[in-house]
Order: sequence, then structure tokens, then C-alpha cells
Amino acid sequence: MLTVDVALSFFGIAVLLALSPGPDNLFVLMQSAMWGKNAGMAVVLGLCTGLIGHTVAVAVGLAAVFAASETAFLVLKLAGAAYLLYLAWGAFRAPVSTAPETRPPALSHWALYRRGIIMNLTNPKVSLFFLAFLPQFTSPMRGSVALQTISLGALFMLAAFLVFSAIALFSGFFSAHLQKSAFTQRLINRLSALVFAGLALRLLLSER
Repeated sequence: MLTVDVALSFFGIAVLLALSPGPDNLFVLMQSAMWGKNAGMAVVLGLCTGLIGHTVAVAVGLAAVFAASETAFLVLKLAGAAYLLYLAWGAFRAPVSTAPETRPPALSHWALYRRGIIMNLTNPKVSLFFLAFLPQFTSPMRGSVALQTISLGALFMLAAFLVFSAIALFSGFFSAHLQKSAFTQRLINRLSALVFAGLALRLLLSER
């Protein structure tokens, strides 16, 4: 089991990592600005759910496959980049309207939740990061390493949830005001498309 000192030190580092600019918090920021804080929270829950997959992958050794296999890493990387480009195209083509009765319907929370899961799971860099990061805080002297890894993953998810939720609430606060301007809506859509395309390019250029 984790000691209190290890858990607290890991949690503090996880909060700092979640605060640093990256694909996930940028994704939350843009989706909250476009669809509001509740939509942003759906994305946050999806991203955190995706972290469960990466934690389990490290605990059972699947992440080591991506570290050792160039093909496995490439396939997952291409899948993630393709999904990000799909989101970029959708944001670029999104219609704008300031009239509530003609405004395009917001994506369902379930759809946004799925987006968060897919985006997180199709990023092999997260699994590799967990593979390199989590074992540093485990020790066979404290019992099952797999259980310690799962505990650390849960702490990381908690840190990510708190940070990403704050981002969603902050960005979502301005959503209603932004939606009153067609120019602002178009600007957000274009910025979102640019962010998604940039994240796709970053993922494509990433190395193990």
C-alpha cells in the first residue's frame, strides 16, 4: 500500500502536471468555451475515464508493449491523430448563429464524454508517460506493485479532475457571452480547429 508521504508527494506532482499546458486541458478549455461548463465537465469525465485505461495498461504490462513495439505505437498514434483531425474538420465547418432558435444544437453530454475517452485512449504518449512515471512511486516492499499502480492512477485522476474541472468552469463562465456574437463564435470554431489540427500534428511528430 502507498504511504501517506508517497501519496501526498505524488498527488502534488500530479496537480502540477495537470496544470501544465497540454492536449487535455486545451481540449477542455475549447470545448467549454464552445458548449458551456456542463459540456466541459462531460469532457473532463471522459478524459478521466480514459486515464483508467492507461492505469490498467501499466498495471498489467500492456503499456510496455507500446514502449517496445514501434508498430503498436504507430497504429495508436495514427488513430489518435485521425480522430483529432476529424474534430478539427467538424469545428472548422461548424455553423454560427446568434439567434437561439437557429443556433446549432449543442453536442450531447454523452457525445462529449465519448470524445474525452477516445482522445485520451488514442494518445499512446499517455501510456508511455504512466509507464515511466508511476513505477517511480511504487516499491515491492510495500506490497502488490499492481495495486500501488492502480492507487497512483486513481490519485492522478483525482488531480486531473480537480484541475480540469476548474478550467471547464472558468471557460464555461464566458460561453454564454461568447455565443451572442457570430464573429466570436466563428473565431472560437476556427481556433478550435487550429488547436485540434495542431494537436494532431504534434501527435504525428511525437516519438516514443
